Amino acid sequence: MLFVPALARSIADRAAEVPGVVAVALGGSHARGTARPDSDLDLCLAYEAEYPFDLTALNALCRDLDDSGTAEATPPGGWGPWVDGGAWLTVSGQRVDFIYRELGRVEKSVEDALAGRVTLHAQPGHPHGIHGHHYAAELASCVILHDPQGRLERLRAQLGDYPAALAQALERHYGWSPGFWLDGAAKGLKRGDVHYAQGCMYQAVMALVQTLCARERAWLLNEKGAVALAGALPGAPRDFEARVNVALTALDLSALRELAGEVG
Repeated sequence: MLFVPALARSIADRAAEVPGVVAVALGGSHARGTARPDSDLDLCLAYEAEYPFDLTALNALCRDLDDSGTAEATPPGGWGPWVDGGAWLTVSGQRVDFIYRELGRVEKSVEDALAGRVTLHAQPGHPHGIHGHHYAAELASCVILHDPQGRLERLRAQLGDYPAALAQALERHYGWSPGFWLDGAAKGLKRGDVHYAQGCMYQAVMALVQTLCARERAWLLNEKGAVALAGALPGAPRDFEARVNVALTALDLSALRELAGEVG
C-alpha cells in the first residue's frame, strides 16, 4: 500500500480551507512510490477559472506553514501556461510545492488523452515541453486527498486505464523520429555546432522514451527521471539508462543509433 506522509495530509486539510480550492491531490514521486528522502511533497490545488481561489488567504497560509515565514504564492499563470503557478515552501524542514491546476483544463486534457490527441507545448522548466494530455497523466498517477464534490474522482473514472488511442498516437508521433533527430545531430557535429547537436540528441532520446512508455502504457509525467522510467520497462533495451547517459556524455551518435534500432 502506498504510504502518504502525514505532513501531506495535514497541509492538504489546511489548503482545502482556502476559498476557491476545489480539490487537493498529492502528485510527483510520493504519489508514484518512488520518493527519496530528499524528494519534495508536490500538492496540486485544483480550482475553477470562474471562481479562482483567494490568493490573499493562500498567501497567509503559505507564510504560516513556511519555516521562514516568507513564502508567497504566485497568481494563476505565474509560472507559465502549463505549470500554471504555485508556491515553494519548507515545512518542518520538508520542501513542499503547491502547484495549481484549473479544472476546465484538466477536463480538456482527459478528453485529449481519450481521443489520442498529441500536442506539445513550450513551458519554462521543461526542455522537452508539456503535452496536452499531461494533466490527465497527473490525474492517473496522483493520490486524491480532498475532493468533496468528487470532481477529480469522476474525471479519473472517465479516464480509466491508459487509453489505447493515446498509446497508438504517441507511438505514431514519436516512433519514426529518433533517426531524423540523429541525422540532424550528425550534421551539427560535422560543422562544429555542438549546441545544436546536443539538442537533437536529447530530442532523439526523448522520442525513444515516449515510444517505450506508450508501448508499455506507462504514464510519463515529465522529463525528470524519464530515462530511468523507460529503462525499467519490460520492453526497454538492456541497460537503457546507462547506455543513454554514456552516449550523451560522449556525443556518441552510433550508440544512440544502436539503441534506436533496438527500440525499433
